[in-house]
Amino acid sequence: MLLSYLKIAWKVLLRRKFFTFISLFGISFTLMVLLVVVALFDHTVGAHAPESRLDRMLFANFMRVKYKDGGNMNTPPSYHVLDKYVRTLKTPEKVAIYSNFHATPSYVGNNRIDLDLKYTDQVFWEILNFTFREGKPFGKAEVQGAARVAVINQTTARKYFGTDKGVVGRTIEVNQTNYRVTGVVDDVPVMRISSYADVWVPISTSSDDLHKVQLDGDYAAIILAKSAADIPAVQAEFNQVMKRIPLTDPKNMAYLAMYADQLLASFSRQLMYTPDNQAGSDGLGSLYAILSGLALLFMLLPALNLVNINVSRIMERSSEIGVRKAFGATGGTLVGQFLVENVFLTLIGGLLGLLMAYVALQLISGADILAYAHFELSWRIFAWALLVTLFFGILSGVYPALRMSRLHPAQALKGR
Repeated sequence: MLLSYLKIAWKVLLRRKFFTFISLFGISFTLMVLLVVVALFDHTVGAHAPESRLDRMLFANFMRVKYKDGGNMNTPPSYHVLDKYVRTLKTPEKVAIYSNFHATPSYVGNNRIDLDLKYTDQVFWEILNFTFREGKPFGKAEVQGAARVAVINQTTARKYFGTDKGVVGRTIEVNQTNYRVTGVVDDVPVMRISSYADVWVPISTSSDDLHKVQLDGDYAAIILAKSAADIPAVQAEFNQVMKRIPLTDPKNMAYLAMYADQLLASFSRQLMYTPDNQAGSDGLGSLYAILSGLALLFMLLPALNLVNINVSRIMERSSEIGVRKAFGATGGTLVGQFLVENVFLTLIGGLLGLLMAYVALQLISGADILAYAHFELSWRIFAWALLVTLFFGILSGVYPALRMSRLHPAQALKGR
């Protein structure tokens, strides 16, 4: 019986090509966009190497200073603030300090290449799980001695040396400074802002005056809690310590605020910031609500379109239904047939959407729009999206099928 229903469903899809095209396009395009967006989202805030311990990691990368005249200064904190007040926290297991990355020039012969350079301490390598292809990170002695050493990624090794093997111990010139390569790591996607760079060097080699007493700077910190359960305790200690930071201009400054947030919360705090938010809300709840609303709206529009198409498609087949009822087909048989047709159509659209999403992600990865990006499909999200689409597809077929199945054969033949 099921095989017969599938054969009928296939014939119906071929016979009504316009309705079939609209339905398949709506389903497949919706799933494709949803899967691509989720892949981008996971690529940015998911737990992936080297940031594989996100459940234990907090990020302090943004400071806000409120002035008494109503103005604001939004800036990364200085090394002084992080070293004196954040590194000395008692609750965390480790605290790493690093700079934001900046493009710096390098030359291979007469060819210039711009490399993103990041300054870090040795703890940076202890918190983050980089995959070393060869060599090792620089350690405490190199940082304390301001040694001219560097860790580079595979792509930089290939660009500069023509190979990513056997480059440890060789010299790379970045921003007119020679560094000895100590290790080569896998490329890190640019969207992983905290860990990304082309070249990493000791923070002590920076030209900045690291001991200058100031609030604003170009640095950030990663705080590793002893366990995920310790996150609230670490944040509580962090908030207390922030209250002890003296204002550099108390006559004009009202207060400063800096928070230790998990990765997604660190983004949402900046995205959802409002000038009157003095309570310290990270805005994560609002961000989730907005994203959920947009996802629901995005899924609902094609679902309603599918409902309307299915209603029209089934109503057009009233004569067919009348003939089948006249020959003894029961209401349950007719409803079952239409449900099989809808499920069949939805599954085809789902497979097309999966294929389109895979192709789209490969094109985005290959286009080098985002440095070192490599996107993967989320099978869990695909399963949920397909389940939702199936639900709406079945729902859109049940009502008109039930309505038509209850008609007297004579009424159905008349199309009423």
